[in-house]
Amino acid sequence: MLGGKTGIVLGVANKRSIAWAIAQALAGAGMRLGFTYQGERLKENVEELAATLPGSTLYSCDVTSDDEIGAVFAGVERDFGRLDALVHSVAYARKEDLEGDFVSTEREGFRVAHEISAYSLVGVTRAALPLMEKSGGGAVLAMTYYGAEKVAAGYNVMGVAKASLEAAVRYLAADLGPRGIRVNAISAGPVNTLAARGIRGFTGMLKHHAEKAPLRRNVELREIGDAALFLVSPMASAVTGEVLYVDCGYNVMGV
Repeated sequence: MLGGKTGIVLGVANKRSIAWAIAQALAGAGMRLGFTYQGERLKENVEELAATLPGSTLYSCDVTSDDEIGAVFAGVERDFGRLDALVHSVAYARKEDLEGDFVSTEREGFRVAHEISAYSLVGVTRAALPLMEKSGGGAVLAMTYYGAEKVAAGYNVMGVAKASLEAAVRYLAADLGPRGIRVNAISAGPVNTLAARGIRGFTGMLKHHAEKAPLRRNVELREIGDAALFLVSPMASAVTGEVLYVDCGYNVMGV
């Protein structure tokens, strides 16, 4: 389905990352991928995983640096010539801002969470635009969570940053639709990833979701990858500005 297409995936940390599940789905459909990593600590993991997908490339990227973002897409232009898809699975909040009460969030913690988790989507999308226009359009995909819409205990400033991310998805979709570029997000149910372990009470969150979701279980990484494949592919050619819930139905439940 995606043979001859190219994409870049930001946010792979290890084999349990949502970003990696998405990468596997896209590569399985024929897309050639580039990956970013931040710092030497994560480089080895990403390098090892990318090596399992023929034709993959690797780029260092700190999303708080416009220079590094620019260097990534200069590399993509050199290696691929154009770009069809961008997957943004990047989020961060300081540990102390996920442990206490939200009202205790300091100005710097608020800034950091929003810069990395929300603004970075705007920054990398802007840098990708010329390459997507070369392809005649493209698809941008971000990752969010239900804590952007409703209060999730312990999610704190990350929930507020994800709400900003979801608004950014809509505004980017409106801006870029005339250029043939679609922008969507997946709101996945809780998954036991490296990032999730930093959330206070995460194990209880998993149990609660499985008990309350209509399907009476938690979402699997493969299912998130499949949803991403749909949104990036021509099958979703009329879908933009949307948040697709992939959470076994948890979000439809009330009391």
